[in-house]
Amino acid sequence: MPKLTWDQTGERLYSTGVSKGVLFPYTEDKYGAGVAWNGLTKVSENPSGAEPTALWADNGKYLNILSAETFAATISAYMYPDEFKKCIGEEEVVAGMSVGQQDHQMFGFSYQTIIGNDTKNTKYGYQIHVVYGCNAAASPKDYETVNDSPSAAEMSFDLSTTPVDVTGFKPTATLLFDSTKLSKEQMKAVETALYGDESAAPKLPTPDEFKALIQAAVS
Repeated sequence: MPKLTWDQTGERLYSTGVSKGVLFPYTEDKYGAGVAWNGLTKVSENPSGAEPTALWADNGKYLNILSAETFAATISAYMYPDEFKKCIGEEEVVAGMSVGQQDHQMFGFSYQTIIGNDTKNTKYGYQIHVVYGCNAAASPKDYETVNDSPSAAEMSFDLSTTPVDVTGFKPTATLLFDSTKLSKEQMKAVETALYGDESAAPKLPTPDEFKALIQAAVS
């Protein structure tokens, strides 16, 4: 067995950036066509759970039982697509007039992050994140007067999730696709599904459908 080494050339990895946000509104018992989300500034992933509960027996610690893990996140952006309005409880009465405090529509969400290293910097690779079963909580919005230090209002939306089924594993709310481990053809298959092309609209496949796409792609 070779001796462990650290910080070898090309192995000093880091993650940065967020881009290519896609919203998938859930309507009529399925995810609808994807919509580009412009102005995305940050996605904060906030998983919770997997907390231990200690069981004691025979005058000692017997074992730990872990609670179920859940996934939550916060999306920060300068603006959101019109299709997101229903996801935060806004309904259009007539064109240009909407009411708030309505039911919040469920949605799916996808975004990209960059994988960098010490030799190729931010061109080393990237990851595509997919989140299922999202619900956005009511969020505050701050509006400030225009002044001599101009800035754009940044909004944030807290998400909770409901997992979906995946064959052979526990239900999950998240998928991750890594370009440093999948081939170009496999990543293209994932991106064509999520972002669409000249012949097909962008869509959100199930985890099992994504697996089939990757297996069918030429490596």
